[in-house]
Amino acid sequence: MKTLIINGSPRPNGDTASLVRRLAEHLRGEVKIVDAYRCNISPCVDCRYCWQNEGCAISDGMQELYAYLESCDNAVIASPVYFSELTGKTLDLGSRLQTYFCARFFRNVSPRLKEKRGGIILVGGGDGSINKAEDTARILLRHLNCRNIFPTVSYHNTNSSPAASDLETLSKTDRLALFLNQYSSPEEL
Repeated sequence: MKTLIINGSPRPNGDTASLVRRLAEHLRGEVKIVDAYRCNISPCVDCRYCWQNEGCAISDGMQELYAYLESCDNAVIASPVYFSELTGKTLDLGSRLQTYFCARFFRNVSPRLKEKRGGIILVGGGDGSINKAEDTARILLRHLNCRNIFPTVSYHNTNSSPAASDLETLSKTDRLALFLNQYSSPEEL
């Protein structure tokens, strides 16, 4: 089993990263964590190459990631919530999934993406809401051919205490790992 985790946090030891590490420790098989702030992946530039061609015209680290995305069993998007949205670097990486959208809607072909399970981890503080970030993450996961997405793991109190100290959030993270490992439905967990 292969799982891709997109970590959209700029802080290597922050709240999002702590939940990503916990999830990765509980997953079976191969786990690839892509750090959106430290990877060599540029955002989409709307060159429209993918409107008529498979893949992307930008030659960077995304080429390797496309190959992994096509064969992995699970995909997880983990991000802090900034102004009620995923971080900018998470969105930059997500914009490169445009090639899969264009395959379906411009080239009228099914992208070569294995059907997968998905998960979302959102962490934040402040006075915003996670709803917009969650909606965006679900759209990205659907374009990755995630047919079954686990209920979002979220902690929205980092201004007061770390996410790793919240037992309910840790339990939800562990249940996400079980879902991805066992291919059971969220209702069974």
